[in-house]
Amino acid sequence: MFSFLFKKEHKVELLIEEYMDCLKMTGKSFLKALNACVDDEHCENFDFLITQTHKYESRADDICDTINDMMYSKALIPDARGDIMRLLEAIDEIPRFFERILFIMQTQKLVIPEFLILDIKELVRISMECCELLDKQVTALLKKKHGIRALLNTIDTNESHCDHIEQRIIIKIFESDIDPFIKLQLKELIVTMGEISDQADRVSRQINIISMKRRV
Repeated sequence: MFSFLFKKEHKVELLIEEYMDCLKMTGKSFLKALNACVDDEHCENFDFLITQTHKYESRADDICDTINDMMYSKALIPDARGDIMRLLEAIDEIPRFFERILFIMQTQKLVIPEFLILDIKELVRISMECCELLDKQVTALLKKKHGIRALLNTIDTNESHCDHIEQRIIIKIFESDIDPFIKLQLKELIVTMGEISDQADRVSRQINIISMKRRV
């Protein structure tokens, strides 16, 4: 009986690792799509890259559904099952922000003004670094390794940095002489970009709590 449960728990861990790998692919595809539009106002291959991003995000959803099915089949004890399900739900918000950012740019046909490009690239770079650190944190949780708190601190520092960059960009937008409606469009885009690091920070804190509960 216990051997059966341990095997199912191991299977869940493998699926979570597969999910995180898929999330990384979603992030890479998102970054390619975003850069294609930021660096080229004609946005060549943008629609194709958005489609690719959606495929990876859909694959991650499928894996998440499989994990949830295993949870209900008593793969883990109820308390651990609840922690993992809530964690996956929180992580799954991140690729949704990826898709929302690309959707805003695609449907509103936004062209990023030259004076914002460097700041936006810095915001996205640090946000994606938060996601990479989050992946390391999930691995540490699954492998029962140390370093979760240190990763939390780094993600928290990066998230604060992203907040400052986000505020700086928004100030630049409203101090510029571009069309007022475009200012609102750009603000929506920047605020959504800022949600990536915010969500990574929220998930990171959740992982830290799960880790502490295991030690009690």
